[in-house]
Amino acid sequence: MKQQRLNKILQEMERQNIPQMLISSPASIFYLTGKWIEPGERMLTLYINTNGDKKLLINELFPVNAIEGVELIWYKDTDEPIGRLINIVDKTKVLGVDKFWPAHFLIKLMERNAAAGFVNGSPIIDRTRMIKDAEEIQLMKDSSRINDSVMEEVIKTLSEEYSEKKMVNILAEIYENKGADGFSFSPIVAYGANAADPHHDSDSSKVQKGNNVIFDIGGVRKHYCSDMTRTVFYKEVSDEHKAVYNLVREANLTAIDKVKPGVRFCDIDKAARDVIENAGYGKYFTHRTGHSIGIEVHDFGDVSSVNTEEVAPGMIFSIEPGIYLSGDIGVRIEDLVLVTETGVEVLNKFTKDLIIVK
Repeated sequence: MKQQRLNKILQEMERQNIPQMLISSPASIFYLTGKWIEPGERMLTLYINTNGDKKLLINELFPVNAIEGVELIWYKDTDEPIGRLINIVDKTKVLGVDKFWPAHFLIKLMERNAAAGFVNGSPIIDRTRMIKDAEEIQLMKDSSRINDSVMEEVIKTLSEEYSEKKMVNILAEIYENKGADGFSFSPIVAYGANAADPHHDSDSSKVQKGNNVIFDIGGVRKHYCSDMTRTVFYKEVSDEHKAVYNLVREANLTAIDKVKPGVRFCDIDKAARDVIENAGYGKYFTHRTGHSIGIEVHDFGDVSSVNTEEVAPGMIFSIEPGIYLSGDIGVRIEDLVLVTETGVEVLNKFTKDLIIVK
């Protein structure tokens, strides 16, 4: 077990009067145990309580021999795991439950009155995971370093011969060659007007002279995610498109400059949004400015106009303003940033200067 991480969760459980909890998210189980297990339809849950009990209910199919400090409770496919779980949970106390735990497990547990009450326990773990420790920060830096090198290489491969889908296939090969464990999300490669859709599904389109090209890419390294977006231009760029690009770049830099402990997420969002709105493009910036990231590419927390929480050292999130002009152009520039004790560190080093691919 990662005892320091567990201790933070247990302290918060005590503060919120949640004496016991079931953790079923593979990402959160990995966060606490260092073991990544994808259970599929089978039940997998880590039981913890404020008395120090730690039990992992796990199917015999999964190749986990032991986890230091955790008792493994095995079951077969022919067993009923809920019955095993009822023997673990204290029926006289409230039970925290993972927000993503399948309803058919939870309903069975509730029908059998397995606890005095059921509450969503995930916010405790989510908020603990928001603050990365030294080990996680280094892993995030390593993952972003790989992403920088992938971005540099994939931009160089841009060609009229390759469709957006082909570029995604090329990306997969580059990530593998660079030592990544795969994509952290389905990457976006978007040419020209396709880039005006912030979540474009890469298709058979091919790049043409004068097109802008969005590369929104990320990989996984040792279970930690990277995410970065750059917008480049093919062969040439018009003055209008150059102006849009420089405006988004200014919004990105302005928001990053705002980041320091004690600043609210909504104020960071506003810093980016004001730059774009003051130039008359406000209605074309259609999404939040960023999202938290770590073991999952979208961890709990975001950089949006409605998030009034203050940022704190150890948080890592994206800054990704954009302008999307339907039928014409889309520009997005995204970096991951780490909140330090005194300010901010940008994890992505790849240039944000305007690039024209010749």
